[in-house]
Amino acid sequence: MKRIVAFAGSARRDSYNKRLLRAATAGREDVITVLDLADYELPLYHGDLEARDGLPAKALELKRIFSEHAGMLLACPEYNGSITPLLKNTLDWVSRPSPDHPDLEPYKGKTAALLSASPGGFGGMRGLVHVRAILSGIGLLVLPDQLAVPRAHEAFADDGSLADERLAKRLVGIVDRLVTTLERLA
Repeated sequence: MKRIVAFAGSARRDSYNKRLLRAATAGREDVITVLDLADYELPLYHGDLEARDGLPAKALELKRIFSEHAGMLLACPEYNGSITPLLKNTLDWVSRPSPDHPDLEPYKGKTAALLSASPGGFGGMRGLVHVRAILSGIGLLVLPDQLAVPRAHEAFADDGSLADERLAKRLVGIVDRLVTTLERLA
């Protein structure tokens, strides 16, 4: 059974964070399920919409998937120093109660690791502060190690790996720590 669900907080086809996620999960298909949020279109969260129509089918599907995994690996773009609307909206819809998964159940007791890539010099680090606070607030244990890849437009080799060997080793180390932490908590 796959223990980690991984996704990028961007739906853009050529997202640097999707590229970073692919580099992080390469060869780890045995323990990691990779999702593309472009496949899970959701309306902007609105309480009246939820009251009228209930949870969208894609939100229910994500709740089920998140509930089936013990860990999360997120590659988080930074928009104006914060979290992307897509990522926040996804987290919000999945947090809503349903008959099979009460409110925060898909998050509680889970462990997460955070990554980011940005063309800027900070690599998306400012946005990770917000993501960390949100995830911690909804019940996830967020590992202290994270990776922010600056100058993402020149960070990847032709094969999709990180060109900088030091960053590549840190990336592998973060994924290994997430796997090890989940094994110890099991």
